[in-house]
Amino acid sequence: MEKKYWLLKSEPGCYSIDDLAAEPDQVTSWGGVRNFQARNFLRDQMAVGDMIIFYHSVTAPSAVGVARVVRAGYPDPTAWEPEDEHFDPRSTPEKPLWFAVDVRFVKKFANPVPLKAMRMVPALFGMELLRKGSRLSVMPVSREEFDVICKMGDPEGS
Repeated sequence: MEKKYWLLKSEPGCYSIDDLAAEPDQVTSWGGVRNFQARNFLRDQMAVGDMIIFYHSVTAPSAVGVARVVRAGYPDPTAWEPEDEHFDPRSTPEKPLWFAVDVRFVKKFANPVPLKAMRMVPALFGMELLRKGSRLSVMPVSREEFDVICKMGDPEGS
């Protein structure tokens, strides 16, 4: 199976690249996604070994690092926890509605790559993130887009 590339958005005040780096084994469950299109990516398309651009949204929107999928889609248990903000009574262990993947920290960019800078790069003009009205928190990126953003964030390749 061919490796795929993704962009995952998170508000840094909620969960940042530094939070991921500080996790035990630098791994976390990427759950709490409550959009059907994004859910389908998590459930059906993301695979172990796929690479991820970690993107901080809302305040100073920028690509800030790289992660890797280490566990493919599985039912998101936060949907079944009534005290969790992502609880959804329509989802049950027998008929899960929402899915998660596990991701591992790979690196933090030496330089965050601001959304404004991405908008200036011709190789990124077709990127889903740059489309007007695009609000998905999980989206595919091409290998070229992934490589361009990584080079922008870490020009020395460290």
